[in-house]
Amino acid sequence: MKQEDSDIIELAKQNLDVTKKTFRKWKQSKPKDLDAKFHSVHEQEFKKMDCLTCANCCKTTSPIFRDADIRRIAKHLRMKESQFISSYLKMDEENDYVLQKSPCHFLGSDNKCDIYEVRPLACREYPHTDRKNMFQILELTAQNTLICPAVSRIVQKII
Repeated sequence: MKQEDSDIIELAKQNLDVTKKTFRKWKQSKPKDLDAKFHSVHEQEFKKMDCLTCANCCKTTSPIFRDADIRRIAKHLRMKESQFISSYLKMDEENDYVLQKSPCHFLGSDNKCDIYEVRPLACREYPHTDRKNMFQILELTAQNTLICPAVSRIVQKII
């Protein structure tokens, strides 16, 4: 991770209480322009951000693996679904399949995903700052400011 990315994550940690407080207000008031604000800054940020210089999400967290993800990835790896699950996944406290450990087993030394074309939906959608109804995932977005420098920058610009 580049130093400037580490710095913005550190700033997000320092500002987490303010971010959460602001997000609680937004969740209650559901501003009509919230999606547009997020989407606009998301577009700007991801024109500049090269995720391959960071990959902190792949190094520190796990996506949720849905049944469709498991089927698709197991087929791609020419494994039985049960073998894929026992080799790579565990059930978390919310009864979702997640990676057994971090960093992701499929993350290469060049920060590229070995299963990119068949990666889980949660990976394809990450960091979720271009979704509709952002007010529904503001708690997740606040947590993602501690993981993804792009999310940290997006939130910093919006708040």
